[in-house]
Amino acid sequence: MRNWDDYRVFLEVARTGSLSAASVILKMDPATVGRRVQRLEHSLGVGLFTKMPRGYVLTSAGQDLQKHIEQIESHERIARGVVQDTDETLTGTVRIGATDGLSNFVLPQVCTVITKTYPALNIQILTLPPVFNLTKREADMAIMVTPPKMGRLLSEKITDYHLHLAAHRDYLQTHGAITDVKELKNHHTVGYIPDLVFDSSVDYHSEIFPERAPNLSSNSVAVQMQLVRQGGGISVIHDFVLPFFQDFERFLVDQISLTRSFYMVRLRDDQSNDRLNRIATLLMDGIRSEVERLESSIL
Repeated sequence: MRNWDDYRVFLEVARTGSLSAASVILKMDPATVGRRVQRLEHSLGVGLFTKMPRGYVLTSAGQDLQKHIEQIESHERIARGVVQDTDETLTGTVRIGATDGLSNFVLPQVCTVITKTYPALNIQILTLPPVFNLTKREADMAIMVTPPKMGRLLSEKITDYHLHLAAHRDYLQTHGAITDVKELKNHHTVGYIPDLVFDSSVDYHSEIFPERAPNLSSNSVAVQMQLVRQGGGISVIHDFVLPFFQDFERFLVDQISLTRSFYMVRLRDDQSNDRLNRIATLLMDGIRSEVERLESSIL
């Protein structure tokens, strides 16, 4: 193999998507990092990166090389007997695609804990439903409500989560307590914009109110919560969101309850990537624990 240092530089640029970020990890100036990448591309006779507005994106040849180099890196760790060493530093950038509710109310806590333990790791949260493509490395992994059934993707269930009807306390005081399902037709509702629902499994409003559109709607869970806070109506709300809104009250809990699940979705080719495996495990453990903590706090 050619100069291993050049491959090490390539690997950090691939992981961080930035010459400057890689230079901090490698302790060399960005210009030197750039020259090392160019030297490796010249020696291999292929382009490894495409310069995009958001940083350096791997070409298909670059993706193949990264996979190959990380396999060598993993084999070296096995030879040194340190694969299970939990003190080993995680570095570089990892981009996670996640649903809006999870991105707003669970991942901030989980990712902050992870980066406190691994300060050289940079985590980027890409909120769905913007279209992204794991195969093109637009994200390294995704957390979805409906696991994909086709393609080069593999999914692993993380945890269940639950949803119930809730409203602002002032709204219920003004309009009266809701004690029967038949009373729901008399109330304004808040939910997703119907034609922007990216996954039918998160169309909670239609499941409870099949024959009506929400009076107030947004494609953002955070905006929906603000609409409810302003007294805009009742809404189907994640239980893990409610601890952030102490002035919200659930009702008809025994009559209406929804259960969904979060899944970790990754490229099949990444299953041998020790670094991404470790990050995925940290995220899944953190999400599972945080959802359980938040939901249990309202019981």
